[in-house]
Order: sequence, then C-alpha cells, then structure tokens
Amino acid sequence: MARGLHEILTPEFPPDGILVVPAPPSSPLPGWKTFVGGHPLPTAESFAAGRAILERLVRCDERTLVFFLISGGGSSLVEQPLGPGVTLEDFQQLHSALITCGAPIEEINVVRKHVSATKGGRLAAAAPLSTKLTFAISDVPQGEESAVASGPTVPDPTTVDDAERIARKYGLLAKLPAALRGVIERRGLRETPKDGDAAFLRARFEILLREHDLMHAAHHCCEGEGFFCMVDTETDNWPLVKAAEHLLEQLEILKKENPRRRVAIFAGGEVSSPVTAGGVGGRNSAFVLACVPKIAGKKITVLSAGTDGVDGNSPAAGAVADGETLARGSAMGMEPGEFLRRCDAHGFFARLGDAVVTGPTGNNLRDLRILLAE
Repeated sequence: MARGLHEILTPEFPPDGILVVPAPPSSPLPGWKTFVGGHPLPTAESFAAGRAILERLVRCDERTLVFFLISGGGSSLVEQPLGPGVTLEDFQQLHSALITCGAPIEEINVVRKHVSATKGGRLAAAAPLSTKLTFAISDVPQGEESAVASGPTVPDPTTVDDAERIARKYGLLAKLPAALRGVIERRGLRETPKDGDAAFLRARFEILLREHDLMHAAHHCCEGEGFFCMVDTETDNWPLVKAAEHLLEQLEILKKENPRRRVAIFAGGEVSSPVTAGGVGGRNSAFVLACVPKIAGKKITVLSAGTDGVDGNSPAAGAVADGETLARGSAMGMEPGEFLRRCDAHGFFARLGDAVVTGPTGNNLRDLRILLAE
C-alpha cells in the first residue's frame, strides 16, 4: 500500500511518511521513516512508531492531507498507552493475555481501544482539523471494519462498559499488570471518540481488500485445478473442534453428492483456540491437528493458514495434513491429542515437515482453510 501511494503521489507531491511493518521492507521508500513493529506482541519499535505518528499528527492543521494505510496486525505494530505509568512490558502482558484468552478479535480490540492512545479513533482525533483518508485491508468480518487495527481513524461504536464486561467475561483482570488492572477496577478507562465527533467531519474510510476477495481468488484457482468447490461461511469464530467437525461433515456430504469429482470446501474467518499451555502454535495449526484423527485413512487433505504468514507464536503460517498424517506421527511417537492439550500444534507438524512456512506475506485477509477430498 505504501509503495502504491508513493508511486501515485510522486514526484508532484512527495510524501512525508511513516511506515510501520512487521518485517523490514525489501528496499527503503524515499521520504518514509520506517519502523519494524512487533506482532502479535508490541515491541519497543511499536512504541516508538506510536510516538512518532502522534507527534506528526499534532503538527497537522486544516491545510494538511493525511493518508492512513492500515491492515490487520496494526494493533500491535503501533502502540502507545493513554495514561502515565504504563510501560511496554505492561502492554506486552496485556496483548499476550488478550490473544490467548479465546476471545474473538472483535472483543479483543474493544479492550485494546480503551487503553491505547493510537486506537478507537484516537489517531483521527489527534489531527482534528485535517482532511484524513484511510485505505484499509480488512481482516475482520464484513460490517466490523472499525475493528481493523483496532479502528485508529474511525468512530468507535464500543464503550468503556463493553471493555469492562469483556475483561470480566474472560477472566482478564487476574492476568493483567497492576497498572492496567487498577485502571479497569477503579473504572478509570477513558471513552473513545464516537460518531458525530468533530474529528471525523473531514475523514473518509475505504476498504481496498476484504475476506471476500481472498475467497473469490481461492475458489477460482481451485476450480481451475478441476475441483468442485463450495465456500462455507458458517464457522467464523466457532471453537476449533466444532468447526473441524462441521467442515469435515460438509466435505463428506459434498463428496457423496459428487462421487466422480474431486471436491473442495473453503472457509475463512477465524476459529476460537484458547491457549491453556506453553507450547508453540496458533489457531491454524491447532485446527489442522484437530482434523488429523478424523481424516486418518481417508483421501482427504486439510490446510489452514494465516494469510499474513503468521500463526500465533509460531514461525509458520499454519499447517497441512492428510489421511496418512496420523500414522506418520504415531511412527514418531507423537499423539495429536497430547500436542493439542499442550497447545503445541506447530511442534507436531514441524517434526513431520508439514508446517506451512511462508514468511510475512504483505497482506492480512484473515485465515484460509481448505479441505480437499478425492
């Protein structure tokens, strides 16, 4: 996105830009100061990027045109606390608790918005008089665009009460550092800017890519390989075992209805996968691991991967398994259920050589699950 905007604006309007990415770009962009932020946990560079952006926006006035280019992952890449006394370590503990509690991304971001100076419309509010154009790549369900990167430039429909309710629902208070826990317990969270706030009078928001674009491209590609394809949209935010059972059931039904053809089911969105142990992995590799016993001995292949190239705390995007995976794992002394209990799905697939490692892709359009049957 940054390179595209740079090409459009230059040489007539050379940008004064700040680029925040999860991995160093292949080559520098002239006129852009680059920060390599952290994901899924914020780092010192994430804090430095947040400070730099806020300091830049404070200098903007009614003559300034500000472009915001955002995508999923921005919540951890750009960070700054609202109040004094909250450290980077506090925010790392907060983010870690949120992404492992089993809450869907929409609820995770409600909490993030109410403790951060860079989320929930607060970047727009930092330059209230300027014209602001936001272009986004969405990694959230349609209609929930205010959750992309925790909605830094759009009105926030959620409230302090929502954030407190979610913190209680998932037992987060006991997992938070004292500085943040104290703010929530004494009801000291500050409300985010809402629809109608003057900060949004000269602001526009456009989605460039969303999950539908991912599914359409994947569906078209698979049909080109001769598969009869179906997209299932039901399993977004389902518990991973329930989602696995449902999608495999749909795959078998589709195969029975088309006995002479190879068939495929696609599903996007995210599954719920609470982290209860200290293994390595994420919801994508865990979903595939949950499928392993269910597809044993069958001509079925399952892949699940994060389109950003990152699955939880692992170095992989996800994993792939087929009807022979269970036997191959057993031959190495590995039992899928045990690895699931340890939240170590990546460890299982890495030993088999079946982890899907892409590195950062430059996009984030939620997760992609593909189930194939011959």
